[in-house]
Amino acid sequence: MAATMERQPRPLTPEEQAKPYAKFYTMEFPGPDPATVALMARDRRLPQERMLMPEDLNRLLDPGNLETEVGWGMMDNGAGYIAMRHEMPGVTVEMVDWWFAWHPIEGLRYRIWYPPYHLGVHVDEWAQPRLLDPQVPVRDKCEKVVHHVTEDTGMGTEHIDIHFLTPEQVGFDMSRWHKPNVGTFVGGFGWSVNEHQPPEIPAAPAIMVHFIREMDGGVEWRTRFWMGYTILNGHPVPLLPPGVRVPEDAVYGLANHNIYEYTRLTSLLPLVYAELGGTYA
Repeated sequence: MAATMERQPRPLTPEEQAKPYAKFYTMEFPGPDPATVALMARDRRLPQERMLMPEDLNRLLDPGNLETEVGWGMMDNGAGYIAMRHEMPGVTVEMVDWWFAWHPIEGLRYRIWYPPYHLGVHVDEWAQPRLLDPQVPVRDKCEKVVHHVTEDTGMGTEHIDIHFLTPEQVGFDMSRWHKPNVGTFVGGFGWSVNEHQPPEIPAAPAIMVHFIREMDGGVEWRTRFWMGYTILNGHPVPLLPPGVRVPEDAVYGLANHNIYEYTRLTSLLPLVYAELGGTYA
């Protein structure tokens, strides 16, 4: 992750320093569990038989956990796969829903999540009033909205359009969509373009699923990425041309980025929510 290690935090402007959440930008929190980092090591790629195929995502609704909840690897068709699980004590479903409606409203809110590797976010002009509208239920605010994210997951600056969908649009069995099977969900599909990518190279697709269940004293956050896939009419679709593979460095970089950003969010979210939860402007 050499590109990421060279990045330095961008100083806050006077306007940003005046924001009530600016103090979180430089706040330090405990790092990730070393055992989790070890499971995501460069030389511990998962074989495909230990991956959850995108067609089988409804297995996330089964009780308990799957055989492999942490790991990364390359699928036989050239796609990349990432599995991650975090236990988040002190975090609630209500906090998660609020966070994904609150943070895309202003770029600094995304940057406090994981500085200096989260660089900014914005939504389309039509979506801003939806996020701010008190009549829109908090759980519905993020769905069908595109987050235009700028971040560094180890390959340099990337510009990513994340299309957030309802669980039904992603392909989940809604007859099983209830507690304790699931607490809440954040996910959809995205397109990524590296800042230094030649214009003739198309944007890279990926499916993202954050599947959250309640546990004693907090939530269990289970993540899956299928890089090289998108969602069409509720079904996963591989988009890699024959012979093309997702770069392993990109898969490994995102896998490790995920460890650190959600470890930080575990500590950050309860603090931000205690001060600002339920507000948006």
